[in-house]
Amino acid sequence: MEYIDNFIKQTQSTKNLSSKTIIAYRSDLTDYVGYLSKPIWETDINDIYTYIDRIFRRGLKDTSIKRKIISLKLFYAYLYHEKLINGNPFFDIKFTFRQEKRLPKTLTVKEVSRLLSSLYDCKNNAKTDFSVFEITRDLCLLDLLISTGIRIGEAANITLSDIIVQEHTILIHGKGRKQRLLYISSQETWNHLKDWLRLRRTFSPSNDYLFLNRYLAPLTIYSIENIFNKYKTLSGINEKATPHYLRHTFATNLLANGADLRSVQEILGHASISTTEIYTEVTMKRKKQVLTKYNYRNKL
Repeated sequence: MEYIDNFIKQTQSTKNLSSKTIIAYRSDLTDYVGYLSKPIWETDINDIYTYIDRIFRRGLKDTSIKRKIISLKLFYAYLYHEKLINGNPFFDIKFTFRQEKRLPKTLTVKEVSRLLSSLYDCKNNAKTDFSVFEITRDLCLLDLLISTGIRIGEAANITLSDIIVQEHTILIHGKGRKQRLLYISSQETWNHLKDWLRLRRTFSPSNDYLFLNRYLAPLTIYSIENIFNKYKTLSGINEKATPHYLRHTFATNLLANGADLRSVQEILGHASISTTEIYTEVTMKRKKQVLTKYNYRNKL
């Protein structure tokens, strides 16, 4: 479908979207065009309504439904701009629906400790040059995710020029082309970074990216997910965990330990403080559990 391909190319070049989002947009639009019984330029507002009703009935997650609507809205705007359709039906549509608030999923502090322990065990057992390369990189990468709460896409995009050695800080390139400086407060994390930088230098790679694969090409987000999954299995922590659990765990523990909401928002790179506020609900949930179980007053 040439017009979908052209839309995807234009979207990739004009919007700072992750590769996962681009793949999802393509899937959404392929599903929509496959549903239609007519060419896209013959569709109208009723076709969109019936399709949206159909995906609601499929019982998809609220976030998936919202993304599919955004995909269609962007796609029709593109078709109208390229004069492939005479009018944009989204000019007359406004979708509003209540999204379920899902609490962020986190790891316990003990699980994070076990994750780090599995990395240290692998480091102690590394014998070959490749295993030393791999574990030095992995320890630096995962400890950075643990210590800063950055997204895996942000970790993949770190370059050597983003690291300010004298200040123990890293420039993070976040969503929406927004940048933020993060201070590495853990000396152990900083030491892991220095170890990796020293080893990386010996290979004289031709690119400036911090994290590299065995072929000295930049790590992708999928590679980072695979690395996390490897040590997740080795450490025996929650088998459903993803790298994003580390971000949620980082934020939740900052708030639980007394950090203010605005500072946490800036550290995480959230555009809106309402996104950060959901972590306070997780913190309160844990406090309630502790007080219900351990408060001596409950037994008087």
